[in-house]
Amino acid sequence: MADEGFQRKSLVLESVIGFAGNVPDGLVLHPDDEHIIYPLGSTIVVKNLLQNSQRFLQKNGHDRSVSCLVLSPSGRYLASGQETHMGFPAVVIIWELESGEVVHRLKLHKGKIQDLAFSHCESFLATLGGPDDNKLVMWDLESGEPICGSPAANDNAHCVHFFNNDAFKLVTAGKYNLRVWDFDRANRKIRPTDCRLGQLKRVINCVSIDANDEFMYCGTGSGDLLQIALEAKLFRQLGPRKKPFSLGIRSVVQTHQGDLVIGSGDGTVAFMRKGTLRATRRLKLDGAVTSLVMNAAGDHFFVGTATSNVYLVHLDSFEYELRNSSHFGRINDLCFPHGFSELFVTCSRNDIRVWHTRNRTELLRIQVPNLECHCVNLTKDGKSIISGWSDGKVRAFKPKSGKLLYAINDAHEGAVLCVESSNDGRQLISGGQDGRIRLWDIGIDTQVMRASLKEHKAPIKAIALRADDTEFLSAACDGSIIVWDLHQAKRINAVFATTQFQSIGYHPDESQFLSTGTDRKITYWDAVEGSEIRILDGSTSDDVLTLAISADGEQFVSAGADKHVSVWNYDEGLRTHFGQGHSGAVTAVKISPDQEMIVSVGNEGGIFLWQLPNFEPSPDEE
Repeated sequence: MADEGFQRKSLVLESVIGFAGNVPDGLVLHPDDEHIIYPLGSTIVVKNLLQNSQRFLQKNGHDRSVSCLVLSPSGRYLASGQETHMGFPAVVIIWELESGEVVHRLKLHKGKIQDLAFSHCESFLATLGGPDDNKLVMWDLESGEPICGSPAANDNAHCVHFFNNDAFKLVTAGKYNLRVWDFDRANRKIRPTDCRLGQLKRVINCVSIDANDEFMYCGTGSGDLLQIALEAKLFRQLGPRKKPFSLGIRSVVQTHQGDLVIGSGDGTVAFMRKGTLRATRRLKLDGAVTSLVMNAAGDHFFVGTATSNVYLVHLDSFEYELRNSSHFGRINDLCFPHGFSELFVTCSRNDIRVWHTRNRTELLRIQVPNLECHCVNLTKDGKSIISGWSDGKVRAFKPKSGKLLYAINDAHEGAVLCVESSNDGRQLISGGQDGRIRLWDIGIDTQVMRASLKEHKAPIKAIALRADDTEFLSAACDGSIIVWDLHQAKRINAVFATTQFQSIGYHPDESQFLSTGTDRKITYWDAVEGSEIRILDGSTSDDVLTLAISADGEQFVSAGADKHVSVWNYDEGLRTHFGQGHSGAVTAVKISPDQEMIVSVGNEGGIFLWQLPNFEPSPDEE
């Protein structure tokens, strides 16, 4: 019965915050100049720039990270490829963009899809496999059948590109290889010709072909740009000669006049003249440039970076504005303010960020250089953000300015993994990698440790506090959950299981609590006696890492390493809905205080906002 519901009902994805900035040329602008398309995890986001609305290509879509995508010249079709485990099939999906329907699923490559290219007439699609595959395959777009294929080169090929005016010619480029291919449709053959580069040996990251198919421009890992005459397949020149771009050229795009804009690994964006290949304008952005795309008018261009930022740059002045920002690494935790759903806070490997829920905009960013934030919490009065860090410190910040209120030095040996503030705001509970629970009295100017509790023998993963501030729970990787008296700082009870506990939570009436762990189970416990009431199979394949219970106690949400977000009926113990969109383990999930939304965060750096389905009581209850 649970499995039937699991298959039947999917969570509705309302919006996402994030951009997979590490995908080469992953930022795509539609020819209508109104929609921008980009990947996030296994989801493809289609964003309307004018209305700031989003829709998603998910149905029958990818189950792993999207590794590349390309839009057909007319904007009708979108092709996307994914990355999977070595030796396993890597699928290419062709979408009809307007309807969001899957037109074809192409399966010939293994491991990873490196790059994709449409012919200008939209009759053919070229797919290039990743390092473990390295095959070039031609597909008939109408039938979805492969026409022919060939090893792309002796070494890895990184990109593929059709000529702009000839559907039977294309180029591939990569590590010490640069080839022009003749596609013989009638005989189902593709035949390569190596370009003559003389003594030059280059690793080519990106390619752009001019409008007349006269010249090809290749960005290299050495930081210079090669100009190749396509008819003769001959090297012409390179530039800049004196100062190549640091960390290589990652992306190149041509202006309407045929000049070039390049993006490099150190965040430099430069304008280069087509005749001389001299850089005449430069600017520096945050993160390696991975995507460049020109708008329809040719006066602005978008830049996507590896730090998941999206910029809009004016071509003539090189003035720029930040259009989108997001986390670019694993997100460890999130929390809502007490009784307030318009904002939420996330913490990651790099920083703490405060987000506006409806607008999906970043309101505040708090950074502590070279440290990772493992947990975040808000005091009930909303006056401070409390966080635990990899250097063993607890830091509190003002939520409006991000100013440091106080720091507790040496709170734990090793990282602080969880923090919880009492409801009156005067006490703080912290759990560390050292297996210790520490209780702190928090004053305006002083933070004093009241007790240090050492009964766990492994890192503390979660803390849950009763509403009246009398007792709290701590769960650890040693397979124990301990019930503590907060005022007397002593153990009341303990429960044990053959698992590494990852998350706990009190039911709103506090008669029961739930736990999850590496045994893939979700366990109901009696809060007084500490006995098991019910055990559910939370996942069939991977650890369940996080859970959250709704304020009315009717539903709870679980998620974990299987990348799914599952909604359960609390009383019946049945899974009613599930959501798929993350491409990495889901590290934290929360239900908004107004019970309208689920927010989940994961290893890929994405923030997913789902509709919380309405609770439907069973006929017996009615």
